This record gives sequence, C-alpha cells and structure tokens, in this order.
Amino acid sequence: MSDLLERLRGRGWRLTAQRRVVAEVLDGDHVHYTADEVHARASERLPEISRATVYNTLGELVSLGEILEVSTDGRAKRYDPNAHHDHHHLVCSRCGTIRDVQPAGNPLSDLPVVERFGFTVTGVEVTYRGTCPSCTDA
Repeated sequence: MSDLLERLRGRGWRLTAQRRVVAEVLDGDHVHYTADEVHARASERLPEISRATVYNTLGELVSLGEILEVSTDGRAKRYDPNAHHDHHHLVCSRCGTIRDVQPAGNPLSDLPVVERFGFTVTGVEVTYRGTCPSCTDA
C-alpha cells in the first residue's frame, strides 16, 4: 500500500473505488501530474471515473493537506503527494518537468532578520529552474 493510501486510511477517509484509484495514481517518487494526467491514468484503471470526480478528489486531498498543489509559471497546476516531507522543486523551463529536491541547509537561514519585515515565517518554498536532460539533448 502506498504512503498516501496509508495516511488516508489512518485519517479514516472513506476510500471509494474512485478515491482509491486517484490516490494510487499519485503514488511514487517525483509524481507531479496535472489533474488531466491524473484523470487519464485513473481512467486506465477505472474507465468510468469522471473528470469531475478526479478534480473533486484532488481538491479534497489538498484541503486535507495530504497532497500539495504546485503552480509554476502559469502552467497547469500539478499535484505532489510528497506533502509530509520538506522539499523544494526543480523545474524544467522548457517542458515543465518537476523533480523533488532536498538540498542541504535551511533556506530560512538565508533570509536575514531585517529582510523578514517583522513577519513570523512559517514556511519556505524554493523553486530551482533549469533545463532537464531530455530538453538539453533535444
């Protein structure tokens, strides 16, 4: 069973066939699918699943804090099941591929106190941009 499915079961979230297949699609390292990609993959496993059900399930999972909604450069939102592990994103500026990265150090320590303008900082989101090997070789 995937980490996401285990977390959902632990929360007592009702796992219908549709919800289960969406969670199964989101299982894996470096998964950052769009809602349409989740729907396409879910449809392969459960042909009768509707696009609305996929969107609603993704919305519920984001609200529960079980997946992250990732937006980059006005592209379609992507969904990241790696919600419970601190990480940043590496994004290909050509094709939009996203990879999770865990650089050493604490990015918050790079922000001097004077630059926090009195804010109590509760989180940091870092996005590294570049060109992936597939796009570099093309």
